[in-house]
Amino acid sequence: MTSQTNPTSCCTPAGTCGTDARADVQGGITTVYKVTGMTCGHCEGGISQEVSAIPGVTSVKAVAATGLLTITSTGALDDEAVRAAVDEAGYQLAGRA
Repeated sequence: MTSQTNPTSCCTPAGTCGTDARADVQGGITTVYKVTGMTCGHCEGGISQEVSAIPGVTSVKAVAATGLLTITSTGALDDEAVRAAVDEAGYQLAGRA
């Protein structure tokens, strides 16, 4: 089995994690945030729905178990727009992961 970097993960094959936005293989930018208050799939869906409405967002994955929100976009994200969307869903953005 060969070790490859997952384009939707901030982690490297060596097990280290990055904290900055980075270019995705398909040309998008993937940014990972920490969200507090998520406890279930309903939480994940609410956050995903709100964040998906931000212009330029192409993919959203919220994971309650880790508190991570992974967003892929066509350009750099405005952290305040992400914060507003997460707030609208009823949760708190703790910052970039």
